[in-house]
Order: sequence, then C-alpha cells, then structure tokens
Amino acid sequence: MERRLAAILAVDVVGYTRLMGADEAGTLARLKALRGEVIDPEIARYNGRIVKLMGDGALVEFASVVDAVACAVAIQRANAARDAGLAEDARLALRIGVNLGDVIVEGEDIYGDGVNIAARLEGLAEPGGISVSDIVHQSVRAKLDLAFDDLGPQQVKNVAEPVRVYRVRLDPSASGKAFPAKRGWRRPAIAAGIAALAVVAGIAVWQRPWEPKVELASVERMAFPLPDKPSIAVLPFVNMSDDPEQEYFADGMTEDLITDLSKVSGLFVIARNSTFVYKGRSVPVRQVSEDLGVRYVLEGSVRRVGDQVRVNAQLIDATTGGHVWADRYDGNVTDIFAVQDAFVREIVAALALNLSESEQQEIASGQTSNIEAREAFQNGWEHYLRYTPEDNATAAEQFKRAVELDPDYGRAYSALGMVYVRGCQWLWNDELGMTAGGAFNTAVQYLTKGEEYSSSLTKVAASQIYLYDRKHDKAFIEAARAVGQDPNDPEAQVAMGLAMITTGRPEAGLEFVETALRLNPNRPNHYVLAHAMAYFTMNDMEQAASVLAAALERDPGAVELAPMLAASYARLGQRDEARAALQLWKPDASQSELRELVISYHFPYRWSGAREVPERLDGGLEIAALPSDVTVASLLLTLRRAKDPFERRSAVWTLGQFGPAAKAAVPAIQELLDDTKLKFVAEFALKKINGN
Repeated sequence: MERRLAAILAVDVVGYTRLMGADEAGTLARLKALRGEVIDPEIARYNGRIVKLMGDGALVEFASVVDAVACAVAIQRANAARDAGLAEDARLALRIGVNLGDVIVEGEDIYGDGVNIAARLEGLAEPGGISVSDIVHQSVRAKLDLAFDDLGPQQVKNVAEPVRVYRVRLDPSASGKAFPAKRGWRRPAIAAGIAALAVVAGIAVWQRPWEPKVELASVERMAFPLPDKPSIAVLPFVNMSDDPEQEYFADGMTEDLITDLSKVSGLFVIARNSTFVYKGRSVPVRQVSEDLGVRYVLEGSVRRVGDQVRVNAQLIDATTGGHVWADRYDGNVTDIFAVQDAFVREIVAALALNLSESEQQEIASGQTSNIEAREAFQNGWEHYLRYTPEDNATAAEQFKRAVELDPDYGRAYSALGMVYVRGCQWLWNDELGMTAGGAFNTAVQYLTKGEEYSSSLTKVAASQIYLYDRKHDKAFIEAARAVGQDPNDPEAQVAMGLAMITTGRPEAGLEFVETALRLNPNRPNHYVLAHAMAYFTMNDMEQAASVLAAALERDPGAVELAPMLAASYARLGQRDEARAALQLWKPDASQSELRELVISYHFPYRWSGAREVPERLDGGLEIAALPSDVTVASLLLTLRRAKDPFERRSAVWTLGQFGPAAKAAVPAIQELLDDTKLKFVAEFALKKINGN
C-alpha cells in the first residue's frame, strides 16, 4: 500500500441540484465554462493534479500546501470577479475545503482521512468561501498574505476527533469575528479567592512620566516579518528576591506563561530558548521586538519571601510604546498557579482573542499545583535544554524528583520520556547508567505514564520514540497531533518535520522545520540538524553544508553537526573542508582511529524505506576520512598495478565512494565484472559512480 503526504483541495458548486432542476442545459454550460475559464487554468498554474471530477465538484492533489491554498484563493477571487456582472440566477458559487494529510494511493486515485477531512471542510465553507484545517493554517499563515478566522473544533462525519477549522478571510476589510468560546478557571476551587485578591491588589500603574520616552520598534528593522496574528515574546521574569535560589521560581513562572500562551491558536508565541537569551540583561523592548519579529513583549518581576509572593507583569506594544495590559498580585505562593491562569486569560482578552474550551483543557493538561514539584521540573528543564550527555542525565534526576513530589505531574513523565529517548538516539545511555536498549524501554515506560495526562509534549515524546523504533507512520500521526494541539510549540514542528524528512517527504518537512526556526530564532542545534537533514535528503549538498557551517561558526562547540557537514562537503568534492569538519568532530583521532570512528558512526535519526540517504551519508563520511593523498588517480593506479585481491577490492570500493567524481575509473572497473571475486564490489562501485 503506497502512502504519501498531500495537500488536498475539494471544491463543489453550491445548490447544484436546485440549479440543474431549474435549468439543466444552462447550468451544465455555465459549469463547463467555469471549469474552462477559471478552475482548470488555476489548478494548472499552481501545479495541481485533478484526481477526479464528481459532477459539480472536483478533488485536486497538490505537492505543496501553499500552492493548494493559493489556488483556492485564486479560484474564488476569479469566480467572484467573473460573476460580478451576472444576474443572481446565472451565478455559480463555489465552496472549497483544503486539508494536508496522509493519503493512500491506488493508481490515479487517493483515499484516506486526509481526503475525507478535505471533503468535510468543503461542506463547512460558506458559498464563495474557503475552509482549511488547523495543520493547513499552521503551514501557510507565515507564507501567504491572508487573514484567517478561527471557527474552533468542529465534529465532522466519519472522523473520530473534532477538526479545528479556519475560514480564509478573502475580504481583508471584513470584521472576521471568530466564534465565541467559553472561558473558565483551570483550578476553580481557588478562583474566587484569586478574584478577591485581584480586587484588593488592583491594577498596577505602569505609566512613569519621569522616565525618558521609549524608542519604538520599527517593522522595517525587524529580523523577521510580523506574523498575521498577534505575536508575543515573554521575557524572563526578574527575580527581585534576596534569595538567588528563587531564580527557578521566577523562571518557572515565565516558562508556564510561555507554555500556556503558546496553546492559544490565535497567538504567535516565541519559544523559551529565544527569549531566555535576554536573561540577566537590560534590553530595550524595541530591541527584543526587532530581534524576534514580534509586536508585543511581556515583562515582569517576582519577589518571594517565605510563603508570600509579589508578581508584577505588563504587556507592551513595542510598535507604539503603549501598555496593552498590566496587573499585580500580592498574596500566598500557593495561589500562584491560579494567578498565572488569570494572567493568561487577561492577556488573551486584552488582545481581543478568545480561549476555546479545548485550549483551556490543553493549558490544564499535565500541569501541577505543587510548588516544589514545579521547581524540580524547572531545574530539570534547564539542564534538558543544554543538550549534553551530562545535562541530560541531570535532567532525568530532577524530573524523577518532580514526579515523586507529584505523582500526577503528567508533563514531567513526558519530559522523562524525552530524556530517555534522547539517551538512545544520541548514545548518551552510559550517563543514564544503562544500555541504549534499556534507555529505549525506559522511555516507553514513562511515555505510557505520560499518556494518562495527555499534552502536546506527550505527543512530541511519542513521535520521537516511534521514530527511533522505525514506526514512521505512528511518528507522523503523533507529531501531527502535537502540532494541532500546540501550534506554537517548535518542538512539535520539528517532530513533524523529522517525521516527513525521514519518510521521503523532505520538501514538506522543511516547511515545518522553518516554522520551528521562526518560533525559536535562537536555533537550537537539533533544529539546525533537522534543517540540514531536509536538504541532505533532497541531495542539495550546498544548502546542507551552508546551514551546518553557519551553525558551527556561531557555536564551534556544536560538534554533533560536524559529521553531516563532512559528508556534505565530501559529496561536493571539497575534501579539504570535509577533512577539517571531521577533525573538528574528533580533533585527537589518528588516521586509523578516524576511519574506525566513521565506520561505526551512529546517526541519531533513521530514514524509512530506501537506503540511498543513509548510504549517501556513510559514503560521504568515508571519503572525508580518507588520507588527503588518496585520489581517484592514485586509486586507479593501485587498481591496475596491485596483485593482492584485497588491495584491489579496497581500491574499487573506495572509488565507488567518490561517486560521479570517479567517472574516469569506469572502464577499469567494468573489466572486473567477469571476475567472480570482484564482481559484487565492481557492481556496487559502478552504481555509485553513475549516481544511483
């Protein structure tokens, strides 16, 4: 059974049966003209493939989700312009639905949930309108100049779970009001107490006339284009306590606010890694806005003394200098979680957004109300993000302490799953005190526990575990669920990208990795590796090398990127650069040690299906490990002069690793096809030299 990821567009005519009953011949003629003048030309222009025509409708497949949505918009706008001068009864209004999903291929036809959901989305669209799924919205929102209205989760026929639906706003001047959604407290038992405290505390006065005028952020100077939705960066809250140990408390509150706000689909929230680079620095709001490409910046401070805590927070529009929202809390530390809930709801309301019920449930899932457990988790998360074997092991111990303090702390169980799958992916199992297989089994055990408190982090962990276990279909499903549940989580976006890259869909995977990089401009090294993997899988060695070389220039300590860089340079014929990359990876290795290290190299991710990509990586590494005086010419001379079969076999095999660069050796290798001892290696070398 062949499967592939596809963008699917479903389109039909509104009221077709009624129109046919009133004027069959005229309706058919208008439909034929509409297809010939609008639908078919636009599909062709955006590289779509008409899978089938169904009377008044069509099912169309696209390789690019951006092309699919752009085509849908072009069709609706062209049809609206075409109908503008016609009488009402002569018009043919269209409805269009667009989805991105896995499809089953049978001949020229496609089936599966990806297709079914596209058809249901089309039925939910208004006459002349376009409905898209959440994953489509996430994929195109930063790439097309369009606005969207969130219609919330919709239950559709023959699909088990609700589908979050967005309406494409074809008229930018439309009001675009989203469906109202109920809002409530995550922890209702203490909601009334917090409300009373809020009344007592009041709203802080943030205007300070004695301070100099704030310099405004310039959209033109921003490092990234502003997203098409409210965009926000949460700066690390300043620890105003005398006790430096309270840093974890302040950082935990910042982390929780970022995590909770990121689950609001109407917001674009910069990831924690990219805002914590400003920790301990006095940086103007304007600079943060321009560095990260956001309009709003949230900043605050925390002072904790014993059981009492004071929190101040303010949300600033960096482009106007105005204070969009501000609040302050004075009270008992045990109520801090409800305060965070209140802050999130107030910020969302200040930005004229709504919190849906499903978003409220997601914000609540996997959290804790135990202060010590939260601090242990925060300590572990700090180590986890440093991405070293030692820090990974320290993170495990802190996450274990968190679940000991709160056995229902779902997020900590999921984080433990991430720690242990990383232990087997990167062979950091020794630091965890177990074998790689033991680390994998432990990851599965913690994931099973984490799934009882389902959150987007749980689904990211599941995707990584399935990817390591070569269950790529399941990895894709879990990553897609993570993106749908928390579209602002860059880890979810990277998981989705890896699931696609490793299953032969690198172009689509690249889009998700780029979204992660936009959400987290600080570019963690495992994001960079995923970015380079997409290009390497596409056999675009120049781009792969460029991405990796730039990252190593920024961070020379990121030696885990060097092997793929070496392989990329080797495939480009740049052997000096390839050798230098290997020496950066293992600077003290001798020639023989380097060759052994290359042969036994363990890449953390596994491709599905064909072997050409891992063989491309392995072969490139082996070329990079060759002594500099080994060339195609020298190997060819060895092949012609050597008498020892092993020496000749080694020369032929190495020539194959040079790929197309060894074309001059083809005639000599072809002569060996009749030699039973060398035939197999000769066929292998010819295949590689011919680019297969």
